[in-house]
Amino acid sequence: MDVGFIGLGSMGQHMARSLLRAGHRVTVWNRTPARAQALATDGATVASTPGEAARAGFVLTMVSDDRALEAVVSGPDGLLPGLPRGGVHVSMSTIGADTAERLARQHEEAGRQFVSAPVFGRPDAAAAARLSIVAAGREPAVTQAMPLLQAMGQRVFVVGERPAEANIVKLAGNFLITAAIEGLAEATAVVAKAGVDRRQFLDVLLGTLFDAPVYRGYGSLLLEERFSPPGFALPLGIKDNRLLLEAGERLAVPLPLASLIRDRMLAALARGYGGLDWSVFARITAEEAGLTGALPAATPDAGAR
Repeated sequence: MDVGFIGLGSMGQHMARSLLRAGHRVTVWNRTPARAQALATDGATVASTPGEAARAGFVLTMVSDDRALEAVVSGPDGLLPGLPRGGVHVSMSTIGADTAERLARQHEEAGRQFVSAPVFGRPDAAAAARLSIVAAGREPAVTQAMPLLQAMGQRVFVVGERPAEANIVKLAGNFLITAAIEGLAEATAVVAKAGVDRRQFLDVLLGTLFDAPVYRGYGSLLLEERFSPPGFALPLGIKDNRLLLEAGERLAVPLPLASLIRDRMLAALARGYGGLDWSVFARITAEEAGLTGALPAATPDAGAR
């Protein structure tokens, strides 16, 4: 298939390469041109504007946040005027449900189709085409996009016909990841203060009730303090947490644990950890418990999703 791909950050570059490996003809655009040029060596065509990338009839976006997405959609060089009538835009970024609803209306009014398909997985999963993808949108558009989604992920979950439904699922899922990180941080702090080896404690967890990818992956990351380079940077985690809290307020759903995690993330940001992985907020618990270690040097690039 001919497809445009916009947004070549730490995730997008791997996803675009997966499409190329699957035999799709990919036209790429990125705000930083050098990242797009790097894909040209793998066979991609480099577009000069988002609108040019969208002329293929299918365009996928993987940008950092709501504002960045709306910037590449709108304007004379945006993807929406460049996308042919009836064309499909698949947004794979983690954005707010209200933004997804607004973009769905905007696309429908313009005679284009909009699908939300955010992903679960870090850059290593994107590189291996093993992302888990949550899709929502009108059935014909989702069906048409399925070969592209399957080229990037190990499984595609279709959760509804309103694009915003996929974004709510993604935000709720990310919240559960942060809840697991907070739980691991508190539990490992108390066992460490009691003199128990933290690695042995993690082995017990993984060998009994908590043998799950989130505990296995983040448990090792926390114990080894592998916060740099970031797989997903702290400011983006704060953004996702804010979007979840906004959804909770709109829906009248109290989210006290999400509020606690927001404060943990803000405390980590205040300590200068903004260039590190979002899981670095677990260090706040360790510091409060008097458990300190060598912190990896912060990197200036907050990354892109």
